[in-house]
Amino acid sequence: MEKNTQFVGQSFAFLDAMEQAGRAAELNRPVLVIGERGTGKELIAERLHRLSPRWDGPLIIMNCAALPETLIEAELFGHEQGAFTGAARARPGRFEEADGGTLFLDELGTLSMAAQERLLRVVEYGEVTRIGASRPISVDVRIVAATNEDLPAAANAGRFRPDLLDRLSFEVITLPPLRAREGDVAVLADHFGRRMAAEINWPQWPGFSAACMAELEGHDWPGNVRELRNVVERAVYRWDDPNRPIASLVFDPFASPWKPRALMPRTDAARAEPAAAVPAAPSAEAHAVTDLKAAVDAHEAAIVRAALERYRYNQRATAKGLGLSYDQLRHCMKKHGLSAG
Repeated sequence: MEKNTQFVGQSFAFLDAMEQAGRAAELNRPVLVIGERGTGKELIAERLHRLSPRWDGPLIIMNCAALPETLIEAELFGHEQGAFTGAARARPGRFEEADGGTLFLDELGTLSMAAQERLLRVVEYGEVTRIGASRPISVDVRIVAATNEDLPAAANAGRFRPDLLDRLSFEVITLPPLRAREGDVAVLADHFGRRMAAEINWPQWPGFSAACMAELEGHDWPGNVRELRNVVERAVYRWDDPNRPIASLVFDPFASPWKPRALMPRTDAARAEPAAAVPAAPSAEAHAVTDLKAAVDAHEAAIVRAALERYRYNQRATAKGLGLSYDQLRHCMKKHGLSAG
């Protein structure tokens, strides 16, 4: 989700999480935000900061999984000139940059044990020591951390320090996945759809067809709000007629009849010339056909119907997948009385 402080939703599960974040924001204590990908963990961190007494201080964001382990400690705690190869000058770490404000540590569960040990010292004593330095520096930082991992289980398995977990979990906010937010799919789809329609200068917002909305509400949303936003915005910009409700969705943008095949190891058999295709022997069912035209029509209708389902009734993608023009597919659908979804 893009960085903004706007929250959209009306379900009880969503509103409970917002209320919990609002209460926790007022206290100068660490907060741990738990949630699946795409549930808005960074937005909650921004809310915690903006509603806190530190609102006019810095909000520093660091994704712990975005850097190699060898650089994490230097990023967090800073380093002195010459502390390691490539350290041409001294550099403050994220804790120093966040002094007087909030430090948001995303993907906390990916921190190495060494970085966890140094982080524990900062939480306990409010001091950081740059790599290569002998004296600590005092910092006043509130920590908000986020993860999609089960940290208590990681602590039991020896992959996360239990004492650090105790220090960071004064308050734990667990964000509900979209599939648990009853009624919010329609609200979010309308919100993202209207924004995209305005972005591409549509004169009005036609909304989604009933069939499309049923598909949206029936989807499991493993990518949560971020995935929903992509699906909705993709549907809007691909739709050709802003005067008609949107009636086509693409959940998987990678689905394509021309998707590259997975690379296979080349073996002697693979290097050999492909064998010629051998026509299948007629089945007993074929021998029983008494009306060839009707049988061919029925077979053609079944192929087109299966292709429409495979491409989620996106007619242009279905036509390409069958090697037909859009007009040819439309004629075929009309001929066999097939619906558009």
